[in-house]
Amino acid sequence: MTARDDRPEGRPAPGRRPAPAAVLTGVGGWVPDQVVTNSDLCRRLDTSDEWIRSRTGIASRRMVTPGMATSDLAVEAGARALKSADVSQVDAVVLATTTPDRPCPATAPDVAARLGLTGVAAFDVSAVCSGFLYALATAQGLIAAGATRRALVIGADAFTTIVDQDDRGTAVIFADGAGAVVLTAGDPEQPGAIGPVVLGSDGSGRELIEVPGGGSLERSARREPDPSARYFRMQGREIFRQAVQRMSEVSREAVAANGWRLDDLDRVIAHQANSRILQAVGEELGLPAERQLSNIDHVGNTGAASIPLLLAESAENGSLAAGHRVLLTAFGGGLAWGATTLVWPELRGR
Repeated sequence: MTARDDRPEGRPAPGRRPAPAAVLTGVGGWVPDQVVTNSDLCRRLDTSDEWIRSRTGIASRRMVTPGMATSDLAVEAGARALKSADVSQVDAVVLATTTPDRPCPATAPDVAARLGLTGVAAFDVSAVCSGFLYALATAQGLIAAGATRRALVIGADAFTTIVDQDDRGTAVIFADGAGAVVLTAGDPEQPGAIGPVVLGSDGSGRELIEVPGGGSLERSARREPDPSARYFRMQGREIFRQAVQRMSEVSREAVAANGWRLDDLDRVIAHQANSRILQAVGEELGLPAERQLSNIDHVGNTGAASIPLLLAESAENGSLAAGHRVLLTAFGGGLAWGATTLVWPELRGR
């Protein structure tokens, strides 16, 4: 039992400084060189360019080449984020991914070492397409606790390595890429400060998005593995409903938690699941289409990389500018979802 605290809400105890905020000071993204167009897929799948575009909004996507792994994507994006922040060192590397290089060990320490960051804290976070927001919240907590002054947060997935390339329902959607941000301890009022991160989950929906094989559940059964269980599966219709509902709800919560209204938003950076989900979320929130940024048409659904990759691209092309009030929101397997807000900063290295 703790003593009653009669201080006004939000005011720190006398003599104590408020916890530092996690401030975004750099961003970077990277996708593999190999482009897979809808025409490429139509040559081997029972589909058409019109069918793919109308259901997903995707015209092309990027795919890893043989021998390329998630770590390769993460290193490239991480290096670009460090350059954007004009720094060479961080205290922690947090990698969000569903496609680690191997089941054990985590991929983040390898990524850190390849970036010249040997000796820093480095670990993976697994929350599928919501992974970047979970990793962002984790790094934010490290900074608030004083355990870290600067963190590199990466979302990276080689999703095509867990997708059955003969499955029309998933092969046309998923792609590979990485995005990263640098967070630095700073003032809660300065541009780039990450607002309250609202997270949620519902494990009763775990089978709606899954790779059923390869884990302890399958291994402990001691039966011949089902080859198809190695691949990603999802129940599209129910996922659509859940994604729209959860992203809309958590977006409202995150905006309110920062003292904003939905009308205050200048830009929405949502997980690039498919264009119909993005449109439905925008309509549910009553936001005009011009405030909703998207790159799914040429990169596809890149899992945990989706949000930071879009941040990097939007900052590069000017559709995201200093002073914009931004909402980040995502939904993915678990089921898991999350959202947060920030005022976009002026980045030194761009």
